[in-house]
Amino acid sequence: MNRTAILFHGTGAHPDVVWLPWLRQRLTERGYTVQVPHYPGLNVEPIATFLPKLLANHSFDANTVLVGHSGGAALLLALLEHIDTRVGQAILVAGYCTPPTTEDEPVLQQDYDWAAIRAHVRDLYFINSREDPYGCDDTQGRAMFERLGGTQIVRDDGHFGDIDQPYESFELLDRLID
Repeated sequence: MNRTAILFHGTGAHPDVVWLPWLRQRLTERGYTVQVPHYPGLNVEPIATFLPKLLANHSFDANTVLVGHSGGAALLLALLEHIDTRVGQAILVAGYCTPPTTEDEPVLQQDYDWAAIRAHVRDLYFINSREDPYGCDDTQGRAMFERLGGTQIVRDDGHFGDIDQPYESFELLDRLID
């Protein structure tokens, strides 16, 4: 069985920040084909024009695991709504479905087809912190959980990695991924 993991960085980030390199190595050691694409247009370009490019760059199937951090987690909502298959797992770390601050959030859609999102993922996890400095907090996780089900995990870990928050490993993610 060929298992694939696609890890999406957050807004203004890149594949070599926080726990992304660590998780890539762990999953590679476990036999996954791991993709950690760099998308500088994430949460800069409107989702309506950004998403088709993303969908054209990747393939998805029942053995695909999606992990997104912050803006990359918000991106997973649109991705899951618009793919035409069901993936194995999606883990949204510090994700959000409504603007967490007064900043513009081009990664968000105006609304979501929650039933389509749910139909396109077997296991869904939301990991949020009660103390997220960007508003990607447990209330955002709860809003997604209430619409989609799955599993909500609430921690007290800030943004799970940021410029001023080194977060070089994330053991919980390694344990959650099949």
